[in-house]
Amino acid sequence: MGTRFELTVGPLLFNWTAEAFVDFYAKVADESPVDRVVVGELVCSKRLPFCADRIPDVVERLERGGKTVVLGALALPTLERERRAASALAAQTEREVEIDDLTLLDGMGAPFSVGPLVNVYNENTLAFLARRGARRFCLPPELPAASVEVLAKAARAVEATVEVFAYGRIPLAISSRCYHARVHGLTKDSCQFICANDPDGLPVRTLEGAEFLAVNGVQTLSHVHANLIGDLERLASASVGGLRLSPHTGDFVAVTQAFADAAVGRISGEERFARLRKIAPEAEFSNGFLFGPCGAAALPRGATPEIRAV
Repeated sequence: MGTRFELTVGPLLFNWTAEAFVDFYAKVADESPVDRVVVGELVCSKRLPFCADRIPDVVERLERGGKTVVLGALALPTLERERRAASALAAQTEREVEIDDLTLLDGMGAPFSVGPLVNVYNENTLAFLARRGARRFCLPPELPAASVEVLAKAARAVEATVEVFAYGRIPLAISSRCYHARVHGLTKDSCQFICANDPDGLPVRTLEGAEFLAVNGVQTLSHVHANLIGDLERLASASVGGLRLSPHTGDFVAVTQAFADAAVGRISGEERFARLRKIAPEAEFSNGFLFGPCGAAALPRGATPEIRAV
């Protein structure tokens, strides 16, 4: 194929130990072929003190490894301390900031990125945010291919870039309540950081026992992992400029290498899927939001996608 996508490591969504946090980004800095890395707490501000003092060293290590570092902001700032921290992050101009909550918009001090939790569903929304300084959009993962193509064209018109969520459990919702604590008989204020026990999220099953969702503190994720490694040609033809890969346990560097190899045509067809199946044998993959009838679906490779728009 030979198409050059920019590869972005999205923010770490899960509650990992400080040691795992540092080790993960060291490996990304030294071994991963990605271009951009979003660093920062998106889900729950209570987690931030465990790694806040490590972030400057992590950022320095990533930049020394040739990565562009983007600072990620909290998705649902509600407390005064959260709003102050978000405002301070938005006002700094040393590095690009990615926002997932529009309350930060007025305080942005430099061109910024828009994360997948902001509902950029149409060209007018994209154009409005571009006028406010947005230069990159990771689109909501629930958008179908037809809408992605329209938005990518609109982004080109304002000299911005569109990125799609290409790998990992799909972020679906953020709440002010913590189900992760509740399911263990705890409250959000005294959660004992129980979410750290599930480094890839807590599985949620239906009453019939079918795998359904995953819970990550106050966040709801899909059970399935988005995996668009077989759809890169179609994304390239839609003028998508970037792919977002969401951190998970296991050999994540190998995941990023597989996408890098697929993007430039070093591997193709079944080899792409075989490599990812070997790296993440327990993951159930899907591309249903982009091409199928529902988000959890896996469209057979070679099938003609259903064209939907929103």
